[in-house]
Amino acid sequence: MKRSLGICLVICSALIGLGSALQCYSCQGPTKCTTQQQCGSGEDTCLKLIDTAGGKTYRQCLKYSECNFNSLSGKFPQVSKFTFDCCNSDLCNSAPSSTASSVIGLLASVAVMWWCIH
Repeated sequence: MKRSLGICLVICSALIGLGSALQCYSCQGPTKCTTQQQCGSGEDTCLKLIDTAGGKTYRQCLKYSECNFNSLSGKFPQVSKFTFDCCNSDLCNSAPSSTASSVIGLLASVAVMWWCIH
């Protein structure tokens, strides 16, 4: 019993670091983005917005509640047609998003907590 509790504490301690501030790529232009930004308070998602008419890509931190067509239209009035993607893991706004990694992380966390309780 003590051994299981110790292992559980070690695993949970390792997961605490996951609560640090989100990092996103932050730039605009048609080229590859390498500038990284630590998101501020309340910014809990990374945005990748592609101007389908002009060819520019915008990457930045954003509040998840603003990740919708209407809000983004107001934030980017210079962009007439666009597609966008919001994600919530570090530097996830560089390549096409993969929800598989988020789902795997969530399932792993649930499995660890279930194992620790039983």
